[in-house]
Amino acid sequence: MNEHLLEGRVALVTGGSSGIGAACVRLLAREGARVLIGYKAGRERAEQLRSELPGEGHLLVQLSLEDFAAHERLAAELSERFPALDVLVNSAGRTQRIAHADLDTMDARLYGDILMGNAAGTFSVIRAFLPLMRRSEDAVVVNVSSVSSFTGSGSNLAYCAAKSAMDTTLKSMARVFGPNLRFLSVAPASVDTDFVAGRSREEIERKAKATPLGRVVSPDDVAAAVLSCVSHSEDCNGHSDRH
Repeated sequence: MNEHLLEGRVALVTGGSSGIGAACVRLLAREGARVLIGYKAGRERAEQLRSELPGEGHLLVQLSLEDFAAHERLAAELSERFPALDVLVNSAGRTQRIAHADLDTMDARLYGDILMGNAAGTFSVIRAFLPLMRRSEDAVVVNVSSVSSFTGSGSNLAYCAAKSAMDTTLKSMARVFGPNLRFLSVAPASVDTDFVAGRSREEIERKAKATPLGRVVSPDDVAAAVLSCVSHSEDCNGHSDRH
């Protein structure tokens, strides 16, 4: 009996060199997937991560969310190397701490840049890899969203809007490309990472107490939710796992 849930499957994780993305890479590899570790600038971290993974054939792929043309090139390159892409985890993103009332700092240009670096970039990756995923018999896209998408509370106004846009786009894609392709998301709160520069552990814990879960979420917790979407949520499409 096969003990690995993802044996023989190919997975791409954007933002895979650190934080939630790295936790997803580790868990997917542990479950038998061949993982493509997407990174923007952290090649050294990605190399170290790859050296620690079980299994063989894991690759590093440089992938910046802002470089739309590169998404197309990478998808074309990988389509010649792999028969299909079975799992796409969109974990990459960016943000910065800006008080929601600080509209001097959050001008229209910065608002657009943050939307571009999260929602538009993630859409571009999905769009580029959709043909390769349609070759799979059971392909799934999992976006790492945030409670910011539906609470309106987060590191800045534009980040909340970007995550909401990602969620709505995912629902639309599930409607038009399902049921052969599944589109799911996970929306964690108060994750213990350094994603938001300057955020203290005390702040994370304070915000965690206000959530239904009542505790800080680890990257491994989020990775487990992603794996559940891939391997156990076969009757779900267009849904979000909120925790």
